[in-house]
Amino acid sequence: MFHLHLKSFPANFLWGAASAAYQVEGAWKADGKGLSVWDVFTKIPGKTFQGSNGDVAVDHYCRYKEDIALMAEMGLKAYRFSVSWPRVYPRGRGDLNAVGLQFYSKLIDELLYHDIEPILTLYHWDVPHSLMEEYGAWESRQIIEDFTNYCITLYKHLGDRVRYWVSLNEQNYNFHHGFLTAMHPPSVKGRKRFYEANHIAFLANAKAIEAFRQYVPNGKIGPSFAYSPAYPLTSNPTDILAFENAEAFTNDWWLDVYCWGRYPQVPFRYLCEQGLGPTIQEGDLELLQKGIPDFLGVNYYQTITYEGNPLDGVSEGVLNTTGQKGSGQVTGVPGLYKTKRNEYLETSNWDWAIDPVGLRIGLRRLTSRYQLPILITENGLGEFDVLEENDTVNDEYRIAYLGSHIGQCKQALSDGVDLVGFCVWSFTDVLSWLNGYQKRYGLVYVNRDEADQRDLRRVRKRSFYWYQEVIKMNGQNV
Repeated sequence: MFHLHLKSFPANFLWGAASAAYQVEGAWKADGKGLSVWDVFTKIPGKTFQGSNGDVAVDHYCRYKEDIALMAEMGLKAYRFSVSWPRVYPRGRGDLNAVGLQFYSKLIDELLYHDIEPILTLYHWDVPHSLMEEYGAWESRQIIEDFTNYCITLYKHLGDRVRYWVSLNEQNYNFHHGFLTAMHPPSVKGRKRFYEANHIAFLANAKAIEAFRQYVPNGKIGPSFAYSPAYPLTSNPTDILAFENAEAFTNDWWLDVYCWGRYPQVPFRYLCEQGLGPTIQEGDLELLQKGIPDFLGVNYYQTITYEGNPLDGVSEGVLNTTGQKGSGQVTGVPGLYKTKRNEYLETSNWDWAIDPVGLRIGLRRLTSRYQLPILITENGLGEFDVLEENDTVNDEYRIAYLGSHIGQCKQALSDGVDLVGFCVWSFTDVLSWLNGYQKRYGLVYVNRDEADQRDLRRVRKRSFYWYQEVIKMNGQNV
Protein backbone atom coordinates (compact mmCIF):
# COMPACT_ATOMS: atom_id res chain seq x y z
CA MET A 1 0.00 0.00 0.00
CA PHE A 2 1.53 3.28 -1.14
CA HIS A 3 0.13 6.65 -0.06
CA LEU A 4 0.33 9.76 -2.17
CA HIS A 5 0.02 11.85 1.00
CA LEU A 6 0.75 10.72 4.56
CA LYS A 7 -1.38 11.66 7.53
CA SER A 8 0.19 13.82 10.22
CA PHE A 9 0.51 12.68 13.80
CA PRO A 10 -2.49 13.86 15.88
CA ALA A 11 -2.02 17.15 17.71
CA ASN A 12 -2.39 15.34 21.07
CA PHE A 13 -0.03 12.48 20.14
CA LEU A 14 1.80 11.12 23.20
CA TRP A 15 5.49 11.46 22.37
CA GLY A 16 6.99 9.59 25.30
CA ALA A 17 9.74 7.51 26.77
CA ALA A 18 9.66 4.61 29.19
CA SER A 19 11.35 2.82 32.08
CA ALA A 20 10.69 0.07 34.65
CA ALA A 21 11.06 0.33 38.41
CA TYR A 22 13.69 -2.38 38.97
CA GLN A 23 15.76 -1.18 36.02
CA VAL A 24 16.04 2.45 37.13
CA GLU A 25 15.05 3.10 40.74
CA GLY A 26 17.73 1.46 42.86
CA ALA A 27 17.09 2.03 46.59
CA TRP A 28 16.39 -1.68 46.73
CA LYS A 29 15.78 -1.81 50.49
CA ALA A 30 15.28 1.86 51.32
CA ASP A 31 12.32 3.41 53.13
CA GLY A 32 10.64 0.14 53.99
CA LYS A 33 10.72 -1.48 50.54
CA GLY A 34 10.43 -5.27 50.51
CA LEU A 35 12.37 -7.68 48.33
CA SER A 36 11.25 -8.43 44.80
CA VAL A 37 12.09 -11.70 43.07
CA TRP A 38 14.71 -9.80 41.06
CA ASP A 39 16.43 -8.55 44.20
CA VAL A 40 17.01 -12.21 45.06
CA PHE A 41 17.48 -13.71 41.58
CA THR A 42 20.25 -11.32 40.52
CA LYS A 43 22.34 -12.36 43.53
CA ILE A 44 22.52 -15.97 42.28
CA PRO A 45 25.91 -16.45 40.57
CA GLY A 46 25.73 -16.78 36.79
CA LYS A 47 22.17 -15.51 36.36
CA THR A 48 23.02 -12.06 34.98
CA PHE A 49 25.83 -10.49 32.97
CA GLN A 50 28.84 -10.05 35.28
CA GLY A 51 26.54 -10.33 38.28
CA SER A 52 24.85 -7.01 37.52
CA ASN A 53 21.78 -6.04 39.55
CA GLY A 54 19.40 -3.20 40.30
CA ASP A 55 20.48 -2.42 43.87
CA VAL A 56 21.48 1.07 42.75
CA ALA A 57 20.50 0.88 39.06
CA VAL A 58 20.61 4.50 37.84
CA ASP A 59 19.38 5.87 41.19
CA HIS A 60 16.13 7.26 39.79
CA TYR A 61 14.53 6.92 43.23
CA CYS A 62 16.79 9.69 44.51
CA ARG A 63 17.24 11.57 41.22
CA TYR A 64 13.72 11.55 39.78
CA LYS A 65 13.47 15.36 39.84
CA GLU A 66 16.72 15.66 37.88
CA ASP A 67 15.47 13.10 35.37
CA ILE A 68 12.08 14.75 34.99
CA ALA A 69 13.78 18.11 34.46
CA LEU A 70 15.60 16.51 31.52
CA MET A 71 12.28 15.15 30.23
CA ALA A 72 10.82 18.64 30.40
CA GLU A 73 13.84 20.07 28.57
CA MET A 74 13.30 17.51 25.83
CA GLY A 75 9.62 18.45 25.61
CA LEU A 76 8.43 14.94 26.43
CA LYS A 77 4.64 14.61 26.35
CA ALA A 78 4.41 11.34 28.31
CA TYR A 79 6.52 9.20 30.61
CA ARG A 80 5.75 5.55 31.13
CA PHE A 81 7.04 4.12 34.41
CA SER A 82 6.19 1.15 36.60
CA VAL A 83 5.37 0.91 40.27
CA SER A 84 7.38 -1.54 42.35
CA TRP A 85 4.79 -3.73 44.04
CA PRO A 86 7.09 -4.56 47.03
CA ARG A 87 7.83 -0.86 47.52
CA VAL A 88 4.11 -0.33 48.17
CA TYR A 89 3.38 -3.66 49.88
CA PRO A 90 6.71 -5.00 51.20
CA ARG A 91 5.26 -8.50 51.66
CA GLY A 92 2.90 -8.32 48.71
CA ARG A 93 -0.15 -7.79 50.90
CA GLY A 94 -0.99 -6.77 54.43
CA ASP A 95 0.66 -3.60 55.73
CA LEU A 96 0.94 -0.72 53.29
CA ASN A 97 4.27 1.12 53.05
CA ALA A 98 3.07 4.73 52.99
CA VAL A 99 6.56 6.09 52.20
CA GLY A 100 6.85 3.90 49.13
CA LEU A 101 3.42 4.93 47.88
CA GLN A 102 4.28 8.57 48.52
CA PHE A 103 7.30 8.30 46.22
CA TYR A 104 5.04 7.54 43.26
CA SER A 105 2.64 10.29 44.26
CA LYS A 106 5.50 12.80 44.24
CA LEU A 107 6.80 11.41 40.95
CA ILE A 108 3.39 11.91 39.34
CA ASP A 109 3.04 15.42 40.74
CA GLU A 110 6.46 16.34 39.36
CA LEU A 111 5.51 15.02 35.93
CA LEU A 112 2.24 16.92 35.90
CA TYR A 113 3.99 20.10 37.03
CA HIS A 114 6.03 19.85 33.82
CA ASP A 115 2.96 18.97 31.70
CA ILE A 116 4.14 15.39 31.15
CA GLU A 117 1.40 12.73 30.99
CA PRO A 118 2.11 9.89 33.45
CA ILE A 119 1.55 6.38 32.08
CA LEU A 120 1.60 4.00 35.02
CA THR A 121 2.48 0.33 34.62
CA LEU A 122 1.06 -1.77 37.44
CA TYR A 123 3.36 -4.76 36.98
CA HIS A 124 6.73 -4.94 35.26
CA TRP A 125 8.03 -8.32 36.47
CA ASP A 126 9.05 -7.45 40.07
CA VAL A 127 6.60 -9.60 42.03
CA PRO A 128 7.23 -9.49 45.81
CA HIS A 129 9.63 -12.25 46.83
CA SER A 130 7.51 -13.05 49.87
CA LEU A 131 4.65 -14.16 47.61
CA MET A 132 7.06 -16.41 45.71
CA GLU A 133 8.12 -17.97 48.99
CA GLU A 134 4.59 -18.24 50.38
CA TYR A 135 2.70 -19.74 47.47
CA GLY A 136 4.75 -19.61 44.26
CA ALA A 137 3.51 -16.19 43.10
CA TRP A 138 1.98 -16.57 39.60
CA GLU A 139 1.52 -20.32 40.06
CA SER A 140 -1.21 -19.82 42.66
CA ARG A 141 -4.66 -18.30 42.25
CA GLN A 142 -4.09 -16.52 45.55
CA ILE A 143 -2.13 -13.92 43.59
CA ILE A 144 -5.32 -12.77 41.83
CA GLU A 145 -6.70 -11.37 45.09
CA ASP A 146 -3.36 -9.94 46.21
CA PHE A 147 -2.66 -8.29 42.86
CA THR A 148 -6.17 -6.84 42.71
CA ASN A 149 -5.84 -5.35 46.20
CA TYR A 150 -2.47 -3.82 45.26
CA CYS A 151 -3.99 -2.35 42.09
CA ILE A 152 -6.99 -0.93 43.94
CA THR A 153 -4.63 0.80 46.36
CA LEU A 154 -2.95 2.55 43.43
CA TYR A 155 -6.30 3.35 41.81
CA LYS A 156 -7.53 5.00 45.03
CA HIS A 157 -4.40 7.03 45.71
CA LEU A 158 -3.21 7.90 42.19
CA GLY A 159 -6.25 7.52 39.95
CA ASP A 160 -7.21 11.18 40.30
CA ARG A 161 -4.02 12.19 38.46
CA VAL A 162 -3.22 9.30 36.11
CA ARG A 163 -5.32 8.74 32.97
CA TYR A 164 -3.32 5.99 31.24
CA TRP A 165 -2.56 2.69 32.96
CA VAL A 166 -0.78 -0.46 31.76
CA SER A 167 -1.86 -3.61 33.58
CA LEU A 168 0.73 -6.34 32.88
CA ASN A 169 3.92 -5.70 30.94
CA GLU A 170 5.24 -8.38 28.55
CA GLN A 171 3.60 -11.31 30.31
CA ASN A 172 4.50 -13.43 27.28
CA TYR A 173 8.23 -12.63 27.33
CA ASN A 174 8.64 -12.70 31.11
CA PHE A 175 6.79 -16.00 31.59
CA HIS A 176 8.59 -17.58 28.61
CA HIS A 177 11.90 -16.97 30.35
CA GLY A 178 10.51 -17.78 33.78
CA PHE A 179 9.00 -21.16 32.91
CA LEU A 180 10.61 -22.35 29.65
CA THR A 181 14.22 -21.09 29.45
CA ALA A 182 14.69 -20.61 33.23
CA MET A 183 16.40 -17.26 32.55
CA HIS A 184 13.94 -15.25 34.71
CA PRO A 185 12.41 -16.02 38.11
CA PRO A 186 11.18 -18.56 39.12
CA SER A 187 13.81 -20.09 36.81
CA VAL A 188 12.13 -23.42 36.07
CA LYS A 189 11.43 -25.41 32.92
CA GLY A 190 7.95 -26.83 32.48
CA ARG A 191 5.53 -26.23 29.62
CA LYS A 192 2.49 -27.25 31.69
CA ARG A 193 3.50 -24.85 34.46
CA PHE A 194 4.02 -22.17 31.82
CA TYR A 195 0.46 -22.38 30.52
CA GLU A 196 -1.05 -22.68 33.99
CA ALA A 197 0.81 -19.58 35.25
CA ASN A 198 -0.19 -17.63 32.15
CA HIS A 199 -3.84 -18.49 32.73
CA ILE A 200 -3.66 -17.22 36.30
CA ALA A 201 -2.00 -14.02 35.06
CA PHE A 202 -4.79 -13.58 32.49
CA LEU A 203 -7.34 -13.84 35.28
CA ALA A 204 -5.42 -11.35 37.43
CA ASN A 205 -5.21 -8.96 34.49
CA ALA A 206 -8.95 -9.20 33.90
CA LYS A 207 -9.75 -8.74 37.60
CA ALA A 208 -7.52 -5.66 37.76
CA ILE A 209 -9.26 -4.15 34.72
CA GLU A 210 -12.69 -4.96 36.15
CA ALA A 211 -11.76 -3.10 39.36
CA PHE A 212 -10.30 -0.23 37.34
CA ARG A 213 -13.71 0.48 35.83
CA GLN A 214 -15.06 1.13 39.32
CA TYR A 215 -12.23 3.22 40.75
CA VAL A 216 -10.93 5.13 37.71
CA PRO A 217 -14.01 5.43 35.48
CA ASN A 218 -12.51 8.17 33.31
CA GLY A 219 -9.16 6.45 32.81
CA LYS A 220 -7.82 4.15 30.11
CA ILE A 221 -6.18 0.78 30.76
CA GLY A 222 -4.65 -2.01 28.72
CA PRO A 223 -1.89 -4.64 28.84
CA SER A 224 1.47 -4.19 27.18
CA PHE A 225 2.47 -7.06 24.90
CA ALA A 226 5.92 -7.94 23.56
CA TYR A 227 4.88 -8.21 19.92
CA SER A 228 7.10 -9.85 17.32
CA PRO A 229 5.05 -10.34 14.15
CA ALA A 230 5.77 -13.67 12.48
CA TYR A 231 7.06 -14.08 8.92
CA PRO A 232 7.31 -17.29 6.86
CA LEU A 233 10.81 -18.05 5.58
CA THR A 234 9.51 -18.93 2.11
CA SER A 235 6.24 -19.50 0.28
CA ASN A 236 6.71 -23.25 0.76
CA PRO A 237 3.44 -24.40 2.38
CA THR A 238 5.44 -26.05 5.16
CA ASP A 239 6.93 -22.68 6.07
CA ILE A 240 3.56 -20.96 5.74
CA LEU A 241 2.10 -23.47 8.19
CA ALA A 242 5.02 -22.87 10.57
CA PHE A 243 4.36 -19.12 10.32
CA GLU A 244 0.67 -19.70 11.09
CA ASN A 245 1.63 -21.85 14.07
CA ALA A 246 4.04 -19.25 15.37
CA GLU A 247 1.55 -16.40 15.03
CA ALA A 248 -1.09 -18.47 16.86
CA PHE A 249 1.13 -19.80 19.66
CA THR A 250 3.40 -16.77 20.25
CA ASN A 251 1.01 -13.88 19.61
CA ASP A 252 -2.68 -14.83 19.36
CA TRP A 253 -2.52 -16.91 22.55
CA TRP A 254 -2.06 -13.74 24.62
CA LEU A 255 -3.68 -11.11 22.43
CA ASP A 256 -6.96 -12.99 21.89
CA VAL A 257 -7.37 -13.46 25.64
CA TYR A 258 -6.53 -9.82 26.38
CA CYS A 259 -8.67 -8.31 23.63
CA TRP A 260 -11.51 -10.81 23.19
CA GLY A 261 -11.56 -12.63 26.51
CA ARG A 262 -11.17 -16.07 24.92
CA TYR A 263 -8.43 -18.47 23.82
CA PRO A 264 -7.72 -19.07 20.13
CA GLN A 265 -9.31 -22.37 19.18
CA VAL A 266 -6.57 -24.17 17.24
CA PRO A 267 -3.70 -23.79 19.75
CA PHE A 268 -6.06 -24.35 22.70
CA ARG A 269 -7.26 -27.68 21.27
CA TYR A 270 -3.69 -28.72 20.40
CA LEU A 271 -2.37 -27.95 23.89
CA CYS A 272 -5.24 -29.74 25.59
CA GLU A 273 -4.59 -32.83 23.48
CA GLN A 274 -0.93 -32.64 24.54
CA GLY A 275 -1.92 -32.38 28.21
CA LEU A 276 -0.54 -28.84 28.37
CA GLY A 277 -3.72 -26.77 28.35
CA PRO A 278 -4.54 -24.54 31.34
CA THR A 279 -6.99 -25.58 34.01
CA ILE A 280 -10.27 -23.73 33.42
CA GLN A 281 -12.39 -23.40 36.54
CA GLU A 282 -15.99 -22.28 36.83
CA GLY A 283 -16.24 -18.55 36.30
CA ASP A 284 -12.85 -18.17 34.59
CA LEU A 285 -14.18 -17.53 31.10
CA GLU A 286 -16.73 -15.06 32.41
CA LEU A 287 -13.99 -13.15 34.26
CA LEU A 288 -11.82 -12.97 31.14
CA GLN A 289 -14.71 -11.27 29.35
CA LYS A 290 -14.62 -8.51 31.98
CA GLY A 291 -11.02 -7.64 31.17
CA ILE A 292 -11.42 -6.20 27.65
CA PRO A 293 -8.98 -3.27 27.47
CA ASP A 294 -9.41 0.33 26.32
CA PHE A 295 -6.23 0.17 24.26
CA LEU A 296 -3.46 -2.27 23.43
CA GLY A 297 0.09 -1.54 24.53
CA VAL A 298 2.71 -2.78 22.07
CA ASN A 299 6.39 -3.30 22.82
CA TYR A 300 7.97 -3.74 19.40
CA TYR A 301 11.62 -4.52 18.69
CA GLN A 302 11.72 -7.06 15.89
CA THR A 303 9.94 -9.50 13.62
CA ILE A 304 10.80 -13.21 13.75
CA THR A 305 11.00 -15.49 10.71
CA TYR A 306 9.95 -19.13 10.89
CA GLU A 307 10.24 -22.38 8.96
CA GLY A 308 8.91 -25.88 9.45
CA ASN A 309 10.15 -27.96 12.37
CA PRO A 310 9.53 -31.75 12.52
CA LEU A 311 8.48 -33.60 15.65
CA ASP A 312 12.10 -34.56 16.32
CA GLY A 313 13.35 -31.08 15.43
CA VAL A 314 14.91 -28.08 17.14
CA SER A 315 13.89 -27.06 20.65
CA GLU A 316 15.07 -24.10 22.74
CA GLY A 317 18.54 -22.84 21.83
CA VAL A 318 20.95 -20.39 23.46
CA LEU A 319 19.98 -16.71 23.41
CA ASN A 320 22.48 -13.93 22.84
CA THR A 321 22.83 -12.07 26.15
CA THR A 322 26.40 -10.84 25.66
CA GLY A 323 26.23 -8.65 22.55
CA GLN A 324 28.51 -11.04 20.66
CA LYS A 325 26.86 -10.82 17.27
CA GLY A 326 25.98 -14.20 15.79
CA SER A 327 26.10 -16.07 19.12
CA GLY A 328 22.33 -16.61 19.26
CA GLN A 329 21.04 -20.00 18.21
CA VAL A 330 17.97 -21.27 16.39
CA THR A 331 15.04 -21.93 18.72
CA GLY A 332 11.77 -23.73 18.13
CA VAL A 333 9.01 -26.04 19.24
CA PRO A 334 9.15 -29.52 17.67
CA GLY A 335 6.18 -30.13 15.42
CA LEU A 336 5.24 -26.45 15.24
CA TYR A 337 8.01 -24.08 14.08
CA LYS A 338 11.64 -23.01 14.38
CA THR A 339 13.29 -19.63 13.90
CA LYS A 340 15.45 -18.70 10.95
CA ARG A 341 17.53 -15.63 10.20
CA ASN A 342 15.86 -13.30 7.70
CA GLU A 343 18.47 -12.59 5.01
CA TYR A 344 16.72 -9.36 4.05
CA LEU A 345 17.22 -7.74 7.46
CA GLU A 346 20.20 -6.41 9.37
CA THR A 347 20.53 -7.36 13.02
CA SER A 348 21.71 -5.64 16.18
CA ASN A 349 24.70 -6.91 18.14
CA TRP A 350 22.19 -8.93 20.17
CA ASP A 351 20.95 -10.65 16.98
CA TRP A 352 17.60 -8.84 16.96
CA ALA A 353 16.27 -8.22 13.46
CA ILE A 354 16.01 -4.51 12.61
CA ASP A 355 12.73 -4.24 10.72
CA PRO A 356 10.87 -0.91 10.80
CA VAL A 357 8.42 -2.07 8.11
CA GLY A 358 7.58 -4.97 10.42
CA LEU A 359 6.22 -2.46 12.90
CA ARG A 360 3.78 -1.16 10.29
CA ILE A 361 2.83 -4.72 9.37
CA GLY A 362 2.22 -5.58 13.01
CA LEU A 363 0.14 -2.46 13.68
CA ARG A 364 -2.04 -3.26 10.67
CA ARG A 365 -2.54 -6.87 11.80
CA LEU A 366 -3.52 -5.76 15.31
CA THR A 367 -5.89 -3.11 14.02
CA SER A 368 -7.63 -5.47 11.62
CA ARG A 369 -7.97 -8.22 14.24
CA TYR A 370 -8.84 -6.28 17.41
CA GLN A 371 -9.95 -2.78 16.33
CA LEU A 372 -8.49 -1.13 19.42
CA PRO A 373 -6.43 2.04 19.81
CA ILE A 374 -2.72 1.21 20.06
CA LEU A 375 -0.08 2.78 22.27
CA ILE A 376 3.50 1.85 21.42
CA THR A 377 4.76 1.40 24.95
CA GLU A 378 8.32 0.45 23.94
CA ASN A 379 10.53 0.76 20.88
CA GLY A 380 14.26 1.29 20.90
CA LEU A 381 17.74 0.01 20.16
CA GLY A 382 20.14 -1.50 22.69
CA GLU A 383 23.78 -1.00 21.70
CA PHE A 384 27.31 -0.37 22.99
CA ASP A 385 27.30 3.40 23.43
CA VAL A 386 30.62 5.17 24.05
CA LEU A 387 31.07 8.31 26.15
CA GLU A 388 33.55 10.43 24.22
CA GLU A 389 35.38 13.66 24.98
CA ASN A 390 33.34 16.68 26.06
CA ASP A 391 30.54 14.40 27.28
CA THR A 392 29.49 13.41 23.78
CA VAL A 393 27.63 10.24 22.80
CA ASN A 394 27.34 9.91 19.02
CA ASP A 395 24.51 7.40 18.70
CA GLU A 396 23.54 8.05 15.08
CA TYR A 397 22.57 4.36 14.81
CA ARG A 398 19.84 4.94 17.40
CA ILE A 399 18.62 8.01 15.57
CA ALA A 400 18.43 5.99 12.35
CA TYR A 401 16.60 3.15 14.13
CA LEU A 402 14.03 5.36 15.83
CA GLY A 403 13.57 7.58 12.79
CA SER A 404 12.82 4.62 10.53
CA HIS A 405 10.32 3.18 13.02
CA ILE A 406 8.56 6.49 13.61
CA GLY A 407 8.37 6.88 9.83
CA GLN A 408 6.54 3.56 9.64
CA CYS A 409 4.17 4.76 12.37
CA LYS A 410 3.22 7.60 10.04
CA GLN A 411 2.59 5.03 7.30
CA ALA A 412 0.45 3.02 9.72
CA LEU A 413 -1.58 6.10 10.63
CA SER A 414 -2.25 6.58 6.94
CA ASP A 415 -3.29 2.91 6.74
CA GLY A 416 -6.00 3.61 9.32
CA VAL A 417 -4.29 2.52 12.56
CA ASP A 418 -5.54 4.39 15.64
CA LEU A 419 -2.13 5.16 17.15
CA VAL A 420 -2.22 7.30 20.27
CA GLY A 421 1.43 7.45 21.30
CA PHE A 422 5.02 6.30 20.94
CA CYS A 423 7.29 5.65 23.93
CA VAL A 424 11.01 5.27 23.31
CA TRP A 425 12.70 2.58 25.36
CA SER A 426 14.26 4.10 27.29
CA PHE A 427 14.62 7.65 28.61
CA THR A 428 17.86 7.11 30.53
CA ASP A 429 20.11 4.11 30.17
CA VAL A 430 18.78 1.32 32.37
CA LEU A 431 19.82 -2.03 33.76
CA SER A 432 19.07 -4.51 31.00
CA TRP A 433 17.70 -7.47 32.97
CA LEU A 434 20.14 -10.14 31.73
CA ASN A 435 22.61 -7.94 29.84
CA GLY A 436 23.83 -5.59 32.53
CA TYR A 437 24.57 -1.95 31.82
CA GLN A 438 26.55 -2.53 28.63
CA LYS A 439 23.40 -2.82 26.52
CA ARG A 440 22.33 0.81 26.46
CA TYR A 441 18.93 1.98 25.23
CA GLY A 442 18.66 5.47 26.65
CA LEU A 443 18.31 8.90 25.11
CA VAL A 444 20.29 9.98 28.17
CA TYR A 445 23.61 8.30 29.00
CA VAL A 446 24.21 7.29 32.64
CA ASN A 447 27.85 7.13 33.65
CA ARG A 448 28.18 3.71 35.24
CA ASP A 449 28.96 0.10 34.31
CA GLU A 450 28.48 -3.36 35.80
CA ALA A 451 31.34 -3.13 38.29
CA ASP A 452 31.40 0.58 39.13
CA GLN A 453 28.46 2.92 39.65
CA ARG A 454 30.84 5.88 39.20
CA ASP A 455 29.10 9.25 39.53
CA LEU A 456 25.86 8.27 37.72
CA ARG A 457 26.15 11.50 35.76
CA ARG A 458 23.43 12.13 33.16
CA VAL A 459 24.71 12.99 29.67
CA ARG A 460 22.46 13.97 26.77
CA LYS A 461 23.12 11.79 23.74
CA ARG A 462 22.76 13.03 20.19
CA SER A 463 19.48 11.11 20.09
CA PHE A 464 18.23 13.30 22.95
CA TYR A 465 18.45 16.41 20.80
CA TRP A 466 17.07 14.57 17.77
CA TYR A 467 13.99 13.35 19.65
CA GLN A 468 13.56 16.82 21.13
CA GLU A 469 13.19 18.15 17.58
CA VAL A 470 10.83 15.31 16.57
CA ILE A 471 8.53 16.23 19.46
CA LYS A 472 8.75 19.93 18.70
CA MET A 473 7.78 19.27 15.06
CA ASN A 474 5.17 16.62 16.02
CA GLY A 475 6.93 14.14 13.76
CA GLN A 476 6.73 16.28 10.61
CA ASN A 477 10.51 16.18 10.23
CA VAL A 478 10.63 12.35 10.11
